[in-house]
Amino acid sequence: MKTFLYKAASRDGAISNGRIAAADRTSALDQIEVLGLQPLSLTEEAAGRKPKEAAQGHHQEPVRLKPAEVLEFTEELAELLRGGIHLERSLAIIERRKGKSRLPLIALELRSRIRDGKTLSDALRHSSPDFGELYCRLVAAGEESGALNRILARQAEHLKALQALKSGVVFAMIYPAFLCLSAVGVIVMFVTFLIPKLMDLLESTGGSLPGGARFIIGLSESFQSTWGFWLGLTVAVILFGSWFARHRSMEWDRLLLGSPLLGKVMHLRQQVLFLETMSSLLENGLPIVNALSLTRNAMPSPFYRKEIDLIRTRVQDGEGLSDSLVHSACFPTILTDLISVGEETGDLSGALERASVRFEAELKRNVERISAIIQPTVVILMAVMVGFMAYLMISAIFQTVSGLGA
Repeated sequence: MKTFLYKAASRDGAISNGRIAAADRTSALDQIEVLGLQPLSLTEEAAGRKPKEAAQGHHQEPVRLKPAEVLEFTEELAELLRGGIHLERSLAIIERRKGKSRLPLIALELRSRIRDGKTLSDALRHSSPDFGELYCRLVAAGEESGALNRILARQAEHLKALQALKSGVVFAMIYPAFLCLSAVGVIVMFVTFLIPKLMDLLESTGGSLPGGARFIIGLSESFQSTWGFWLGLTVAVILFGSWFARHRSMEWDRLLLGSPLLGKVMHLRQQVLFLETMSSLLENGLPIVNALSLTRNAMPSPFYRKEIDLIRTRVQDGEGLSDSLVHSACFPTILTDLISVGEETGDLSGALERASVRFEAELKRNVERISAIIQPTVVILMAVMVGFMAYLMISAIFQTVSGLGA
């Protein structure tokens, strides 16, 4: 018989610690379940024993998950725990899933680490970087309070809201991006195919070409001889843009936030992310200073991270959240008023959630407005460029025909 030390939560959320004798871990977990408790951690008691650093099932490389897989894992684990299934068995159920998803792999990794005595939050930290520190802190709070299933369910709602926000912005810009690519495609077709064909035809007649047509033909010849350079430049710009989006400096971030067309949308997106994250953390019982620290790390904007650092300092000095936001250049007055009402009524997390819904609706309206501006602008520019090239081609043909008639 082996002796195990356990930490478990009762159905009313009370945490208890104890010692239990069993033949193996599975039997120990079953005995804890018989007591009506939800196991949070279970370690074998042995003198001088150190936790294993690399048990069977551990991978040297962290498991990488897509955001959709993190959401799916969170929803499924919350549902299993809500049904009264203990943590290790819930992970075993996820591990038996079939398909191309990486959820069985992460479940195997987590279950292996939990068997070594780690808590779920520690196992998440070491198994995949895609859960993030904020996620792991919330799970740790759930383990401490005995409300892991409720916190996971709330986190799933939070992740779903963030994904919906990101998807809404991306989908709204798909059509304008398609129009831009179509315009580029039409111009490339003119320069690489139609104009060279016309040039061969006109040269065979021996007629002279107008200046505009000669310019377009010269542009076509230049593009055909240097297309590799332009392709490489395009790829380089795309790669640089991707890198810049992840590593932009404070100065560039401030410049982008102040831009006339996209600045408002970028501000609203950061504000919605701040409100969603703060609401989720406070609702799950985290102190406001800790919630601000985690929210700060979740913000992609360097400018907003700096502002939240200042807000956190003021809150640590005893100011309320609404009073601290008044001194920030990032948040409008209407937001501080909404948060002030939440502080007065004792429902700060609810006020933040209601504010996030309001600001998200405003974000969607602004994205739709920008999309409505971009679409006709691209269509008009494409029509002007294509029409100009068509005019030059037709005028060259008429001039050549006129020269032949003379």
